Amino acid sequence: MSTSSSAGVHGISNQFVADYAAADPLTATFIGKPGYDDRLTDYSPEGHAAREELARRALAAIAAAEPADKSEADAKAVFQERVGLDVELHEAGLVEGALNVIASPVQALREVFDQMPAETADDWAVIAKRLTAVPDAVANLRAGLAYSADKGRVSALRQVSRVAEQCDRWAGRSGGRSFFADLIAEAPADGALRTDLEAGAKAAAEAYGDLAVFLRDDLAPKAPKKDAVGEDIYRLQSRYFTGSRFDLAEAYEWGWAEFSRIETEMKQVANRIKSGSTLAEAAAALDADPRYLVHGKNGLQSWMQELSDKALRDVRGVHFELPDELMKLECRIAPPGGGVGAYYTSPTPDFTRPGRMWWSVPEDKEEFSTWREVTTVYHEGVPGHHLQIATAVYQAEKLNEFQRLLCWVSGHGEGWALYSERLMRELGYLDDDGDLLGMLDAHLFRAARVIIDIGMHLELEIPKGTGFHEGERWTPDLGLEFMLTRTITDPAHVRDEIDRYLGWPGQAPSYKLGERLWLAARDEARARHGDAFDLKIFHTQALEMGAMGLDTLRERLAEL
Repeated sequence: MSTSSSAGVHGISNQFVADYAAADPLTATFIGKPGYDDRLTDYSPEGHAAREELARRALAAIAAAEPADKSEADAKAVFQERVGLDVELHEAGLVEGALNVIASPVQALREVFDQMPAETADDWAVIAKRLTAVPDAVANLRAGLAYSADKGRVSALRQVSRVAEQCDRWAGRSGGRSFFADLIAEAPADGALRTDLEAGAKAAAEAYGDLAVFLRDDLAPKAPKKDAVGEDIYRLQSRYFTGSRFDLAEAYEWGWAEFSRIETEMKQVANRIKSGSTLAEAAAALDADPRYLVHGKNGLQSWMQELSDKALRDVRGVHFELPDELMKLECRIAPPGGGVGAYYTSPTPDFTRPGRMWWSVPEDKEEFSTWREVTTVYHEGVPGHHLQIATAVYQAEKLNEFQRLLCWVSGHGEGWALYSERLMRELGYLDDDGDLLGMLDAHLFRAARVIIDIGMHLELEIPKGTGFHEGERWTPDLGLEFMLTRTITDPAHVRDEIDRYLGWPGQAPSYKLGERLWLAARDEARARHGDAFDLKIFHTQALEMGAMGLDTLRERLAEL
């Protein structure tokens, strides 16, 4: 990075995105920066070191830059907080050995192919070249993991073992074709391009199969059996995912109070659904109700696309201002092999690739209960992640490229998405008791995350009065039991979730903690403005600021 402080905060930030895209081609594809779609990120120790040095140089340039106006002052605060934490993670040795079941380089190397266009022969030629690069990329990844292991940093055995299973699935070694063979199924049927694609897919599948062997044979023997990361690592990871220095004891206590509040309301709703029923009995009644059933993965995809499209149409011009570019949101079923659940991927800056909602479901599941998932569509789509992220991408005149494309803070983003679910209830979109129970269970689930994520990693004591193993200290087995017995979430999803929390410390509580801040900021703004408070204006101003850490967000929202 050669940009000096004379370029200004926005100029330095834009140059950092350009330089980072070159140093991390996977991220370039995910954020829609062209020119690197035939390459893969170098996850070797040298590759990690190059990106760390890039971040350090950018931080130094930003620190020396004097903001020209308020927009640059805000942008400087966002950049220093986010990139500063990236450097802290490098310094703590948490980058080279990153390995978990949901969001580590193993998944990114596979998922990047979901974001690549595949309409023309030229598109397929780019895919072929990237497929050919997979073996070297996996070799670099193995080198990074081995380097970290030599320094005593290895993810817990649970993560290593589960990721090995994912690699087997994507390699086609656990039944069926490989992910890469499925990827090229719709490619041109013959000619040199087809030959290249088949060779690339075969090599990529073999590389993932070899990676599974490496994880089991080389890494697993060095992996700690204990899942808890302890307070020091947890505090750093919590800051990374929230952008705030939370009082973890207060957050743990609040999580229990929030869980109890939601559970009480759920019991009232369950009684309306089936008089005298438990939560589980009400859920079973809804699961058996044909009004809430869709059949087949195509049926699920059509259902969520229809609901998403309706939400876009309904809120436009009434509750939010949506430009034409934001009116397209694609709903897709995710390729098999990853964790269960829904997620969102952002549009490209020119919106030629739209925002997308992905639903990852068990391969053998063919019947789906929509009462659980209406709120998820609002969370991932509108007014949740799609409205939030695509709005920031659209703000080319107000935000620099780091703010628009590269900055993501889970507490800000997931907090907004959870707030959006509650907002849709306030707007009358969850009046049906079945859909409402689904929304409340989603929030109960997120409150449980606060409790057991902090509890498991810090091995805290379960307090008296909770009705659950009082006085014992949290373990993964107790976390699983709590989610299975105190929520009504699908058991397959719950088992995936426990693995997720243990491999991604500090991320799970960010939903509820972020939502708490959004709600408090709205209440404070309403109190400041009184009868002049306009919710639509508040939302517009808040979203157009882009992503930032929760401490920075608290300061900025206090100005609205």
